[in-house]
Amino acid sequence: MNQLASKVVGRGAGGRSRALDIDHYVSLRIRQRRIMLGLTQQQMAELIGVTYQQAHKYETGINRISAGRLYQIAQALGVDIGYFFEDADPERKFTPKQPELMPQQRMLLELARNFANIPNRKHQEALCNLARVLATGDREE
Repeated sequence: MNQLASKVVGRGAGGRSRALDIDHYVSLRIRQRRIMLGLTQQQMAELIGVTYQQAHKYETGINRISAGRLYQIAQALGVDIGYFFEDADPERKFTPKQPELMPQQRMLLELARNFANIPNRKHQEALCNLARVLATGDREE
């Protein structure tokens, strides 16, 4: 296999498959979505039927994700497969740097996690209504 073909299919010198930039991007999107939903890596692993270690390798880009497994992950995270490729720039080199969360994003994540842990559906609805009233309160006055 020539050097150009090696870059296209993601094969190293030893013929072993290695992750491409887009693979790292998809891994990052999986991690972001999992965190947004307030799931741990262990919970994610259970949802897709793999070990914690395997889920960790998927998220860090150590292991590439097959099309079937990506479909399973999308189902578990409640998104279309296209979600993992949104805003991907094929011309740009991917740098696996975690974006710093803004304080408001941290509060939203905490709120989502706490909301998901409220066992009483009526309490969840009441909290939802409270948020709606607070959000529209200034506009109505």
